[in-house]
Amino acid sequence: MPLTFDLKAVCGDARAGVIHTDHGDIQTPIFMPVGTAGSVKAVHQQELKDEVKAQIILGNTYHLYLRPGCDILRQAGGLHKFNAWDRPLLTDSGGFQVFSLAANRKLKEEGVTFRSHIDGSRHLFTPEGVMDIERVIGADIMMVLDECCPGDADYRYAKKSMELTHRWLDRCIERFNATEPLYGHHQALFPIVQGCQYTDLRRISAEYIASKEPEGCAIGGLAVGEPTEVMYEMIEVVNAILPKDRPRYLMGVGTPQNLLEAIERGVDMFDCVMPTRNGRNGLLFTAEGTINIKNKKWETCFEPIYKDYTLAYLHHLIRAEEILGLQICSIVNLRFYLWLVCEARNHIVTGDYAAWKGGMVAKLGRRL
Repeated sequence: MPLTFDLKAVCGDARAGVIHTDHGDIQTPIFMPVGTAGSVKAVHQQELKDEVKAQIILGNTYHLYLRPGCDILRQAGGLHKFNAWDRPLLTDSGGFQVFSLAANRKLKEEGVTFRSHIDGSRHLFTPEGVMDIERVIGADIMMVLDECCPGDADYRYAKKSMELTHRWLDRCIERFNATEPLYGHHQALFPIVQGCQYTDLRRISAEYIASKEPEGCAIGGLAVGEPTEVMYEMIEVVNAILPKDRPRYLMGVGTPQNLLEAIERGVDMFDCVMPTRNGRNGLLFTAEGTINIKNKKWETCFEPIYKDYTLAYLHHLIRAEEILGLQICSIVNLRFYLWLVCEARNHIVTGDYAAWKGGMVAKLGRRL
């Protein structure tokens, strides 16, 4: 069945909904843990289900294309079977990873040529080729190939980049419509709004994306160097145009405060490596603020942080560079992110989201 979105409640521009996919329903707003190479770092799939309460996770087209490669994924029956994840999956197009390789890639109309960060081998990503790769991966939600330009790009470059992204979108849609899913479940294609920090470009891009009547929409090219206030302004501009009956995905964002502010502006879906990456470096997110578990103040704090594990024990594990410490920190942060969006949903439904959000944002910025 096609991907559908049921809007259950609104509170101002904040939305609570349900995305229906062949691998299950997704309650929104939702945070999606990032499983770059088919695995959320330091977290077992069963823990993602039982402890984190993840409803959907990400895979990365660039990394999965390089390792294990399309042949292995096709033989396995797609990423769902390869990594034993039976819930929804989303794959980004790999565009951000390719464009971050500024010294090792060449952009042209056909696509982007790049060198692998693994062995230096040369590869070409075209819109058509990325659609084929994402068909092999088999995610429930596929992203189009786009160019993500820097947040401080000048107007001329941003406009040229946006127009290229739109031409690539048309090619992605054509290839997507000319192919079929490989594993018996529906795959949806989300286009990506670009336009950097320029209001008129963002409007043009949002209108162009909306005209394609997609099953869902993404907002890209934010949190890449522009001021936070500009990011929020661009979200407002874009969401005033994107269809209200389709899910909206803000790519690669961000802090807990970013999530709450974006939810208030009508965003439904998020992903970011921050909870796992920061966790592996000893930074914990909690409802009362952030904790640097490496600090000596936690050495004798025997309050539990996860199950029966205390802050003192976690301090010891991280200081001793024990793998269990990375695992616990990652789970703690992901659990918090999923708890946060669930609470946001509850307050949207009860109609007091703005008041609740204001109190939460004030606490989230504290260092404990």
